[in-house]
Amino acid sequence: MANVLDQLQLIGIVPVIAIDNADDAEPLAQALIDGGLPCAEVTFRTAAAKEAIKRMAKKFPSMLVGAGTVLTIDQVKTAVDAGVKFIVSPGLNPKVVEYCVVNKIPIIPGTATPSDVERAIELGLDVVKFFPAEGNGGLPYLKAISGPYNRMKFIPTGGIDETNILSYLRYDKIIACGGSWMVKQEMIAKKQFDEIKKLTACAVQLMLGFDIKHVGINNKNDVDAMSNATAISMLFNFPVKDGNSSVFAGTQVEFMKQPSLGAHGHIAIGTNFIDRAVAYFEREGVMTLPETKKEKNGKLIAVYLEKEIGGFAIHLLQNQ
Repeated sequence: MANVLDQLQLIGIVPVIAIDNADDAEPLAQALIDGGLPCAEVTFRTAAAKEAIKRMAKKFPSMLVGAGTVLTIDQVKTAVDAGVKFIVSPGLNPKVVEYCVVNKIPIIPGTATPSDVERAIELGLDVVKFFPAEGNGGLPYLKAISGPYNRMKFIPTGGIDETNILSYLRYDKIIACGGSWMVKQEMIAKKQFDEIKKLTACAVQLMLGFDIKHVGINNKNDVDAMSNATAISMLFNFPVKDGNSSVFAGTQVEFMKQPSLGAHGHIAIGTNFIDRAVAYFEREGVMTLPETKKEKNGKLIAVYLEKEIGGFAIHLLQNQ
């Protein structure tokens, strides 16, 4: 169970899908994968759900396909037979949860009150759905009720979209958010898979928030680094800041005191969630250099990608 939940956390956004035609399952899954979200919660609200899950799971075995709106043990069995990797329910049915726990089927039941959370803890869970999120008071309410439960994590769903998802994901007790704004039912019915791919990619970019922080330029020694930083400062009145390994001119130009990674230097890219960014790049086949990892309080804050562009190494930084 932990492995599936860990994967969901690294993906960050769980597209919640209602699909009316199983023939749309494969192109829809492809659009989500191409957009950067290899994950889907296919709700059991339509007759096509089982077949859609089956086709997605068979065609894309590495995709995290889950079943949503699961209300009974029979539906759990149906979903598992179709190939799902996790179960989601709108509420907390003890019988359904117990069956999943005994059979080692990852389940994320819906909760809305402290009593729901405590029942989930009693059943052995440490991740639950918060549903409907916005209808139940949103992030302020979730922060209020989650305070006493140090080990419980949440996946809010319901009313989550591009306007509020970042505020949810920044709360450390949230491992992912469920949403349907990039996979609306009418878009699927109209087979607008290119648009779904575009909206999915936009959702990923919003979550990760990539932006250029600074450019680091390699120099032969500290004298050259200071000379170059001073020269650009005189042109643009940038403040010069001398550090242990480099000299900054302003905040966006760094002169290294000796050659470092990259033939010419590095480009530092900030991200809202560096662990999710690393996982995103790894899914795209772009790996990191483990020896360059830097941590603070046990959390990753910086790492270089293996890839160089134009002689510049790419340096990922966790936004503050």
